[in-house]
Amino acid sequence: MSDWPVGLSTGCFYQQSIFDCLETISRGGFNIIEVCSYPMHLDYHDYDMVVRAAHRVEELGMEAYSFHAPFADHIDISSRDSECRRRALTEVLQAAEAAATFQVRYFVIHPGPESWDLKEHDERFERLRWAADSLNQVAERCSKLGVGCILENKLPHLLFANTSDLLWILATMDTVEVGVCLDTGHANLTGDIYSIMHKLSRHLRMVHAHDNHGNGDEHLPPGKGYI
Repeated sequence: MSDWPVGLSTGCFYQQSIFDCLETISRGGFNIIEVCSYPMHLDYHDYDMVVRAAHRVEELGMEAYSFHAPFADHIDISSRDSECRRRALTEVLQAAEAAATFQVRYFVIHPGPESWDLKEHDERFERLRWAADSLNQVAERCSKLGVGCILENKLPHLLFANTSDLLWILATMDTVEVGVCLDTGHANLTGDIYSIMHKLSRHLRMVHAHDNHGNGDEHLPPGKGYI
């Protein structure tokens, strides 16, 4: 038997307000959640809203175990454009403040852009270095906030989806306290989920457990796909 707690991401309800789904999650038998930062779901820029949501979680006797950092095309902490990178870092740091308000254990980050169509080796390595630099600043802030910082393996078509890239970032950072969230669905789409699990196991802090049939990020319940 595993002693790891099992929870549910409020991202299952990302198209509606977090206030409209918390009771549903609680009635479903879950008392542990990951908080989704999708703006329509929870505006992490709105401090009062974040505080109210954190209080509501507490009222329902639930624990906000983790908080997923925002991810979008314009939130690129690896960008070669310093202004774009600065804005992206500002967004992630503001979300980290919201995560601390929920008193979560972990702040989950996608360590790179959500789209990327340039394959030149030089740019790829440069982006790896910018990502590590940005994440050093995020990790430092998370440490001061008392929140663990963890990186999620990404979909195979995205930059830094390669496990060696993720391990390179971890090894290059100034701290060894940053861990990994294994996303089983993303790993399955690479066609080599067991190798990824083995390579990341030493850094593992958390799992995003969902399933698919190997040809799309379906986010099926575990057991409903090919894993």
